[in-house]
Amino acid sequence: MSTGQAILAAMTIRIRPTTRNDVAALSAIERAAGERFREDPELAWLADGEVISTDQHLGYVERGLSWLALANDQPVGFILAEAHPSSLFIVELSVDLHWQGKGIGRQLIACVADYARKRGLTALTLTTFRNVPWNAPFYARLGFEKMTTLTPELRRKREEETAHGFAYETRCVMRLPL
Repeated sequence: MSTGQAILAAMTIRIRPTTRNDVAALSAIERAAGERFREDPELAWLADGEVISTDQHLGYVERGLSWLALANDQPVGFILAEAHPSSLFIVELSVDLHWQGKGIGRQLIACVADYARKRGLTALTLTTFRNVPWNAPFYARLGFEKMTTLTPELRRKREEETAHGFAYETRCVMRLPL
């Protein structure tokens, strides 16, 4: 067993619903996750971009649509979702840069998928960068497929992204059937 595997084996990863008391840690996680965008000169601006506000996070917590990943009881990642008529839309998935590549994002997605299934929803959906390795290619490895026909809700999401400065052709919508 390598040193990295030994550390990972000794680490306890736990996913649970986010509480109001957790919200203070979420902006720092999102900011740390965003540092990865510095690897791409065209997207480096995202590392310094806005993060989700405390009030917005509290709204997701109150609606029961925010989950937190803890590594040895320290917050290291989170996922936010919103309910659409037949799917659960992943608004944000952030894992602290130092904790990426350890399966935490996969566990957060599995948690949200389980939540959606229990509520009779048929899919997870999200928008992401087409060609950023830790975006669309990552989701494709988890079974997400690019969508060409969009629901009105997903069309609105794409319009909002464009209004916030994302080049339309660099983004895509993906769906994971449940």
